[in-house]
Amino acid sequence: MTYALVLHGGAGARPGTDYTVQKADLAKLIETGQSMLVQGQSALDVVTWAIEALEASGLYVAGKGSAPHSMGGFELDASIMHGPNRRAGAVAAIEGIKSPIQAARAVLEDGRHVMLAGTGAQIAAKAAGLAEVLDPQDYYSEHVSHGSSESADHGTVGAVALDIHGELAAGTSTGGTFNKLIGRVGDTPIIGSGTWADDTVAVSCTGLGEAFIRTATAYDVSARMRYGNVALDQATRQVLDEVARFDGDGGLIAIDAQGNISMPYNSDGMKRAAVSDRMSPVVRVFEPED
Repeated sequence: MTYALVLHGGAGARPGTDYTVQKADLAKLIETGQSMLVQGQSALDVVTWAIEALEASGLYVAGKGSAPHSMGGFELDASIMHGPNRRAGAVAAIEGIKSPIQAARAVLEDGRHVMLAGTGAQIAAKAAGLAEVLDPQDYYSEHVSHGSSESADHGTVGAVALDIHGELAAGTSTGGTFNKLIGRVGDTPIIGSGTWADDTVAVSCTGLGEAFIRTATAYDVSARMRYGNVALDQATRQVLDEVARFDGDGGLIAIDAQGNISMPYNSDGMKRAAVSDRMSPVVRVFEPED
């Protein structure tokens, strides 16, 4: 019974900052997610559940913990993708909705479009019955301990999963960079840049979004594996080298169809957790990968 699950809470971890609370949260989620996969739940459902929990915690710069933009408001992004049939859904610059990943899932399930933005995304989310944010200034809890500041560009959460049915899924959600220009959209809601899943690999990225957009990072992992017969870990490290060429840093999490896991980063650290049928749960921030 092969399965795997990886979560990330952003590649903006700063040396000297205490992430005990975030690590405890990731540990709880990875163990619960493991149980869900063992019980036969789908990768798509587990990814959606895990990211919604990360959003709701207020411990990361996504969902409740989102950072304000240059005019003081909150525009959030998210995307999700199901590997077997490449169904995908995304929302960009959405306001007033508690769970952007659920809004993205609603777009996926509706099936008419892949991405909705701004007011259209909000209308669709409301039509789907998703919970609304009635008082944004009171609800959102971004603060410096999340790893966000005026110089930080890494405030994303994500999940990738392989279920016991052999299906892969990936999702990503963010509140964006601190003090970003209103209307700015990073890589998170862009299928192929911030999120990708097919029958080869599932990928979720975190870092300087503009660099990840320029390199189509998430899709490039799959392309290197499929066209170049490159192993998962080599492919993920190669694409991060490409991101660095464009003055970007960050990291990504990935699982291939055989249940192999990769969690590389080229920033100071990345909050992450992983488990599989071959590996007990691990939670790391600054520890390098083998």
